[in-house]
This record gives sequence, structure tokens and C-alpha cells, in this order.
Amino acid sequence: MGQQEKVSTSLAGAVSEGISASLAAVDAELDRRYPGDPGTRQPVHTVYVPGNVFDADTVRSWGDQALAALDEHAPDAASFAAVLGLTDDLAEDVYSRVRAKLEREPIEDLRVDFEDGYAGQDEDQDAARAARLISEAYRNGTAAPYMGIRMKCMESAVRDRGIRTTDVFLTGLLENGGLPDGLVLTLPKVTYPEQVSAFVRLLEAFEKAHGLDAGRLGFEIQIETSQSILATDGTAAVARMIGAAEGRATGLHYGTFDYSACLGVSAAYQASDHPAADHAKAIMQVAAAGTGVRVSDGSTNVLPVGSKQHVHEAWRLHYGLTRRALARAYYQGWDMHPGHIPTRYAAVFAFYREGFEAAAKRLSAYANHAGGDVMDEPATAKALSSYLLRGIDCGALDTAEVDALTGMTRDALDRFAAPRRGDLTASAE
Repeated sequence: MGQQEKVSTSLAGAVSEGISASLAAVDAELDRRYPGDPGTRQPVHTVYVPGNVFDADTVRSWGDQALAALDEHAPDAASFAAVLGLTDDLAEDVYSRVRAKLEREPIEDLRVDFEDGYAGQDEDQDAARAARLISEAYRNGTAAPYMGIRMKCMESAVRDRGIRTTDVFLTGLLENGGLPDGLVLTLPKVTYPEQVSAFVRLLEAFEKAHGLDAGRLGFEIQIETSQSILATDGTAAVARMIGAAEGRATGLHYGTFDYSACLGVSAAYQASDHPAADHAKAIMQVAAAGTGVRVSDGSTNVLPVGSKQHVHEAWRLHYGLTRRALARAYYQGWDMHPGHIPTRYAAVFAFYREGFEAAAKRLSAYANHAGGDVMDEPATAKALSSYLLRGIDCGALDTAEVDALTGMTRDALDRFAAPRRGDLTASAE
């Protein structure tokens, strides 16, 4: 060891202490507003089913319809790959995993809709029935991992109805065994942060009425209006909405068609890859970054029904839009028809399987200080581990194959994916 250098300083310790004291409020604000990703599973999609249509067999029925669509329009890996342009090395693996997913877990997140899609005659009865059926599904193991409702919004014309439906549904859950862990509520058509605050007051009142833990009920905010992106003062209203949720916001969901119509985009061009959609989602993404609030893309209204040619064209469109969203870090989207599910999972599985080996080797090299042809840093290691964990959660990757290439346990991957603030130097086990 060489000669040690003389180390000198010029400032008294009181300087550092004074600076830390001056930033104490900022430190607390950072911790409060930007806690980071919660580290829980994020579903790859949300399926919307009208409240008057939802039934006990909805999840299984969607899976069966999706499998029937494959049987009719792409009965084997080669035909499915030809439609979507899957490479030979991915075709069989993706196809077999898609079919297995449709048999095992066809829907990851289901929202019983009491807003735009609802056409029932007795909303009280339908909300109470939804609560009973969801409770039964969680008890008997037939539920999707995440389930809940989309109520009507906080605008004056429908506010009372939305509040009542929320109350009926949540009360019904409690009467049928309690609030499930996978419960999700979606508040649509939010234009002002005050509407978010009002919904928070509603959930607080419900929690107090039933002796629930404060903050037990969270919700997603649906972004469907221009005002939710750009407020009258020129600021990003969506960022203030996250703050107004007081820690209860779990997601921001982009509403493709309401938002497009709000901006005057003609019906033929209303799509999730329109420049107006890209702008809105980019604002949502930046506003949500670091807050623990997840961003979801919207949907396509082109349904894979009818002739084989039309089904294949709709599949290619949906597959391409899903792959495009994944590349832009929108890891969740909406699916409006059972025929969309095969291409949702095909796009998601191909995305993770084609990049799996490279990501695993890069993360392993970083964790073991082995170097390589890419100079990675802690933030990149976080992204690599998050990528692998998302692949495992949805079924695109198997835990054993990830372990084999990374040499890491799930706990080690979790530490890389969600390090403490200022500590991006997690080590592998």
C-alpha cells in the first residue's frame, strides 16, 4: 500500500450540520412524495366488464373465449407466429405460455364497470351483486388477482350516484367476508384535484364508519380530459391530483377515446399511438415517477371478430400497440374483448423472453463486478431487475431460469429493484 495522502478540510462541522438542518423539510418532503415503487405486482392489463353483464363465470368465460379464438384463427404456434411476426426461436415458447396463461389465469385485473359501459336498470342491485360475486370468487379461488369497480365520476350530474354505488359495493364486500387484498377502485373523468380530494373524503368516511385502518382504501385516477393534463394556470394538473390523493393513489389510467375526443381528434384517428396520446402519457409518466403510482395505457376499439382476415388484422394492431407501449415503459393497458387477451399475453411474453438472457447476464455481471461490454450503473441494475421481476410475475419467465442465469434469489432481485433512497448498491445473495 502506498503512502497515504494528507487529508485537510477548511470548513467546520457546523457548516454541514447547518446545511442538513436547512434541508430537513426537503428530505421529509422527498420521502413523503416520492417513496418509490411499492414493489408489488402490477397487472399487465385491466379488463372492463359492464356491471349489468358481470357474472360468476366472467373470468373463466373470457379465458374460454380467448382459447376458442386461438383454436379458430391460430390453432398452432406456427400460424400464430405468422400472424404476429414472431421469430422462430420465440414462436413455440410464446404460444404455449399464452395457452397456459389463458387456462390458468386469463384475466389479471378486472373492473366491473358502472360508468360508460354500464347499461343496467338497477345500479344498487348490480353493485351489491358485484360485491357478492367478487367476494365468492376470492373465497373459492376463481378471482382474478385484482378486482374492483369503476364508479361514476365526481361531476355534479352523476356524483351522488357514484358515491352511492361505491358505498353499496364496499358495504357489500364487508358483509360478504371483508375487503379482499386485490381490491381496486377506479375514479373516472377527473378534471380537478379537488375531485380527487372529495373522493378521499368519501373513503375516509367509509373507513371511519367501519373501523378500518386509515388509508386502507386506495384508488386509480383515470385521465380522460385535457384539464387533467394541463390546468388553467399552465401547470400539470395530474401531478397535483397525485398529491390530492394523500397517498391513496395507486395508478393513473389513460382513457384513449374520451381524451382524444376532448381534444377534437376525429374518430378514425383516436388511438393510443396518436401524438396527443403520447403527450398525455408522457406527462402522466413524469408526474408519477418515484411516487409509487403506476401508469396504464389505454385500449384499442378495433375488435378481433368476424372473418379470419379481420381477426388477424386486429391481432396485429393490438400486438403492435402493446409492444409499443411496453417499450415506452407503460406496462399495463386495457383490454375490452376476450379476443384481445391472446395478443396481450403474446406481446408481453415476447417482450420479456426476447430480452431475458441479455438482461439476466448484465445484472449478474453488475452484481458480481464482472464487467462486460456495457457499462452499467446502479440505476440500470434497478431497471434490469424490475424487468426480470415483471416477467416472472406475469408468467413470461420462470423463477428457476432467472435464478440460473443471475444466480440471485427473488429477495436479491427485489432489493435491486426497490433500493432505499440514496442506496442503489444492493448486493446479490
